[in-house]
Amino acid sequence: MGININPKNGEISKNISFLSKNLISKKKLTFGDFDIKKEILWGIFELGYKYPSPIQEESIPKILIGRDIIARSKNGTGKTASYLIPVIQKTNIDLLKIQSLIIVPTRELALQVSQVTKSLSKYIRNIKITVTTGGTGLKEDIIRMYQSIHILIGTPGRILDILMNTISKSLDCKMLVLDEADKLLSNEFFKVVEEITKAFLHKNRQTILFSATFPLIIKDLKYNFMREPFEINLMKELNILTISQYYAFVSETNKVQCINSLLKLFRINQCILFCNSVSRVELLAKKILNLGYSCFFIHARMSQDDRNKVFNDFRLGKYRNLVSSDLFTRGIDVPAINLIINFDFPKSAETYLHRVGRSGRFGKFGVAMNLITNEDKLNLLRIENELGLEIKPIPNLNEIRVEILKN
Repeated sequence: MGININPKNGEISKNISFLSKNLISKKKLTFGDFDIKKEILWGIFELGYKYPSPIQEESIPKILIGRDIIARSKNGTGKTASYLIPVIQKTNIDLLKIQSLIIVPTRELALQVSQVTKSLSKYIRNIKITVTTGGTGLKEDIIRMYQSIHILIGTPGRILDILMNTISKSLDCKMLVLDEADKLLSNEFFKVVEEITKAFLHKNRQTILFSATFPLIIKDLKYNFMREPFEINLMKELNILTISQYYAFVSETNKVQCINSLLKLFRINQCILFCNSVSRVELLAKKILNLGYSCFFIHARMSQDDRNKVFNDFRLGKYRNLVSSDLFTRGIDVPAINLIINFDFPKSAETYLHRVGRSGRFGKFGVAMNLITNEDKLNLLRIENELGLEIKPIPNLNEIRVEILKN
């Protein structure tokens, strides 16, 4: 019989108090108070949103009046809707040009943002939304660009390819959103993003940056990249307090045995296990299958069709366990995930935050288990200090009674 991972009464009261203070409307606003189109409100309510979260309360009014913003908030607190609602509201349906460009770092996140955009704008007639990512035919995407598009969502390299190969008259983009901006402004993507903004976008555009983490480089860039940005930082209030975090000291050879114990003892809705390399992802997935558990894996070297299928099947709940590289750490919203296992402990606090943030989405409770070898000890202490949190040693597995509360 599985064990419910269940905080003691004091922890439950603390967590409920945390939720009431930080994940429920602080200003007692409703979405109707934002003076947005009724068709958007229909989409919002159909998605199940009742009241705006704190990040939505702070950011939506500022975006609607045209301010550049830098917004920082925990994963799973409603950041995507925070920028999509104003983007849709400000779209001129009669202007048959790309008016908003939303750039994200991964293909999976692009597809997810596209789906949310279409859901929020479901009742707006004739709004055209297109998503484009690498791994698919460029020719087909270029052809689609000659049709009427209002909102373009995609990954940096593919968007640059498309813009360089299409007629610029189709672009009247005065609104730029960088979702997971810390990643997009890192060395990996910055030159591509900079080329897009300088070559194809209005100098007086509105620029919106959202992320859970912002490195120092953004502070250096913001006044060159933006116009007097308004800064919103809810990370101190919205840390990963809804996620119980534990570590266990294990040898490398005992990690799989530990995973077997965890999967037997915990009642799991869905679980993601993270590894630090592609080869270890595939190897761990094979070992979990050999233990008799349903399991798939996902990483960047897979074909786009295979990645899409794994991602969609997991989101639909067709299997419980997914082994992943850090491809799956950013912005992916699967509410059923209630257990994260760091089979390989991450190298940076930023990666830890994004991994663990796959659980505990929008105030739900989750558990993160970290398997720590001797080589990871100093890294564990450093990440605790950088994030200002305590990762507790795991109690005896037979004594754990922490229940993941389901909203």
